[in-house]
Amino acid sequence: MNIIVCMKQVPDSETRIKIAADGKSIDLSSVNYVINPFDEFAIEEAVRLKEKFGGEVTIVTLGPERAENDIRKAMAMGADKGVLLKADASFKGDVAYALAEAIKTLQYDLILFGKQAIDDDGGQMPQMIAEMLDLPCVTTVLKLEINPESKTGTAHREIEGGMEVAEFPLPAVIGTQKGLNEPRLPNLKGIMAAKKKPMEKKEPAVKDSVYETVSLELPPPRAAGKIVGKGAEAVPELVRLLHEEAKMI
Repeated sequence: MNIIVCMKQVPDSETRIKIAADGKSIDLSSVNYVINPFDEFAIEEAVRLKEKFGGEVTIVTLGPERAENDIRKAMAMGADKGVLLKADASFKGDVAYALAEAIKTLQYDLILFGKQAIDDDGGQMPQMIAEMLDLPCVTTVLKLEINPESKTGTAHREIEGGMEVAEFPLPAVIGTQKGLNEPRLPNLKGIMAAKKKPMEKKEPAVKDSVYETVSLELPPPRAAGKIVGKGAEAVPELVRLLHEEAKMI
């Protein structure tokens, strides 16, 4: 069973974000990058399916040269090879198109994504790729069952107020959610093996993006807290403020 995992390298959630001088991008000078946490669930699920059914796991990433480090980490987790579509911060093309065109050149039975990336929280990439490749798509998946013999799958997905069960033919695109599994930590053997696994680097297919970033700005600073008093004597004033200023009661 051949599985593709589309992985994104994102700023660490502990990074203090600064807006660049152009007002349209992030200052990358002091940013630490990691594998998108939701993509780690996709990598782990792909490796588990490979261990169960055989086949290969290929990591596909669009990004600069530094993204190779996290592709190697995914290989240390158990992926077999990587494809890096080289694109720096100046890349203005359609990311979904570039990924879809790269995927078309590969053999696959299943394509896995994290349900969203934590940098822009768009949550659209699995659906866009599925549309471009004319494949079924299920996102926010918490349980995944694959039957290679019948070339079908069943996904349990989280919806507001409950769970939805979807059946689909293979190949398909899946967006993984926290709770699907517990991603493994690479061991020394995996790290050493990852250094020798094949990595293909190539230019991405370019198509003009359908959207443009006009501006970025940080949220306004949070207002300072207010202490209204101590003990039971402060309760009337607290109730008044909650009613008249906060409009909460």
